[in-house]
Amino acid sequence: MDTEAQPTERDRSSPPGSPGAEGRSRSALVARITEWLPGGRITLTLVACLAFLLLLNTFVLQPFQIPSGSMEQGLRIGDRVLVNKLAYRFGAQPRRGDVIVFDGTGYFGDADYIKRVVGVGGDRVVCCDKNGRIGVNGRPVDETAFLYPGDSASSVPFDVVVPAGRLFVLGDHRSRSSDSRDHLGSPGGGMVPVGEVIGRADWIVWPYDRLTHLSRPSAYARVPAAPAEGGHG
Repeated sequence: MDTEAQPTERDRSSPPGSPGAEGRSRSALVARITEWLPGGRITLTLVACLAFLLLLNTFVLQPFQIPSGSMEQGLRIGDRVLVNKLAYRFGAQPRRGDVIVFDGTGYFGDADYIKRVVGVGGDRVVCCDKNGRIGVNGRPVDETAFLYPGDSASSVPFDVVVPAGRLFVLGDHRSRSSDSRDHLGSPGGGMVPVGEVIGRADWIVWPYDRLTHLSRPSAYARVPAAPAEGGHG
């Protein structure tokens, strides 16, 4: 008489905790979810893609639509740019010439703005010299590569020192831009806190025929570092 016990279904399955059991558990969970969701796997795939895009938008890249002509002619009304939200993480700081998007609440207005960084903490920014140019730390800056044709560097004279942790920003279309010049007498003196910067605009992505990488202009490359504290004349 054969007394050997015949294996049951439970005996033949992988023991709990084995890799095979875990894989089947995940597959069963996905199967249950797809059965519950209208549209099944297609809907689940769409939800996963949306979750990925949400995380991407929150932490890495954010689209931004140009709302005004203040950054013409480089950025036109309706252009969409990709804002690199990691550009100033991990210790990096905005640099002169960067095009940034920032939250202007309490400084410019209750909205996000896009402007070009002209001065960083410690810089002395002056306008204008006898040739109509802005000076940063005593060095005149040739802005003709990005300044709107026919615009002067500024119709408003100024001589400011940018506090530490803040930025002096201007639009490229100076005659149509509300920027640091217009808020010198406001709380914060028109200077944008670095902490309010959302990110750096790196690409024009729409319309497709304007696909362009927004590189930092060379005009600021020769600007010297800010003088030591107390060294401004």
